[in-house]
Amino acid sequence: MNRTSTGSRGTGGGIILGTTSEAMLVTLVAARDAALRRSGSIGVSGLPRLAVYAADQTHSTFFKACRLAGFDPANIRSIPTTAENHYELDPAKLFESMQADVDAGLVPTYVCATVGTTSSNAVDPVGVVAEVAALFGAWVHVDAAYAGSACICPEFRHHLNGVERVDSISVSPHKWLLTCLDCTCLYVRDARRLSDSMETNPEYLKNDATDSGEVTDLKDMQVGVGRRFRGLKLWMVMRTYGTAKLQEHIRSDIAMAKMFEGLVRADHRFEIVVPRNFAMVCFRIKASGAMTEEHADEANRVLMKNLNKTGKAYIAHTVVGHRIVLRFAVGSSLQEERHVRSAWELIKSTTNKMMME
Repeated sequence: MNRTSTGSRGTGGGIILGTTSEAMLVTLVAARDAALRRSGSIGVSGLPRLAVYAADQTHSTFFKACRLAGFDPANIRSIPTTAENHYELDPAKLFESMQADVDAGLVPTYVCATVGTTSSNAVDPVGVVAEVAALFGAWVHVDAAYAGSACICPEFRHHLNGVERVDSISVSPHKWLLTCLDCTCLYVRDARRLSDSMETNPEYLKNDATDSGEVTDLKDMQVGVGRRFRGLKLWMVMRTYGTAKLQEHIRSDIAMAKMFEGLVRADHRFEIVVPRNFAMVCFRIKASGAMTEEHADEANRVLMKNLNKTGKAYIAHTVVGHRIVLRFAVGSSLQEERHVRSAWELIKSTTNKMMME
């Protein structure tokens, strides 16, 4: 993990953590400390001047990790997204926000871009975001917890275009790569920047291998000192399935989601809310005729509740563009096309009953 694309030894490194929350926290701390050193602050006296950035679609764990890392909540920027831009982080708005903070005497410190947001599966433009952040010397982290797994397939790797310019990226195989919780892979461009913040070296932990640099001491890349052997289960999945079968799993899920999307589009009572990028479809009963948007929101809440009560299918919800949206996710290793069609028939029949009441 500390080798460049040419195979030579580099400064990069990686570690398997439990969740994206941990990956964000340790990279936020590393970025925080680097910014404090860069601005000449003594201790944490400069913390109130540090600012961090993400789209409003970014997972809530980012905002939680920012607070844990000591960032002033007033300086945590949630940049608005729009339907016209498919709820992606807008680089122009990011630049405006960062420049405004510089003009106000703040220090842009960290930008989180997401590949496959939780609510809408939006894909932030990684390369352009990295270019904007570089203008201000800010750390760029890519949260690819869910959709990063899809990039084992060549046809989906364009979603990570520009990733070579970011400082860190995390992917969670427990989300879509057939690996049990918990398992999140964090990669960093410069491992030393991470260990500068996380390192601890009491006498009772000193050893020749670490002191000589022969090995990477993983305690210096995480919050805790001890750690579980998470790599074993990921290794077993990779050895058992192999690249081809894992790619087949991803492609099959995406194909089934695409099929479900087509079924939804064919029913005039429903609408697809955002473009489907991966294996999750965001849809809803749409407002039409005498049904207002507010009435449609309530209808979608009731539909979800009634579906989940059957025990035959489970639908989750979110809010996108101030509207209630239902999310149909394909991801089980046992899921087949017949299950997707059966779920859609259940959705239709449940909706029919609701409309007749």
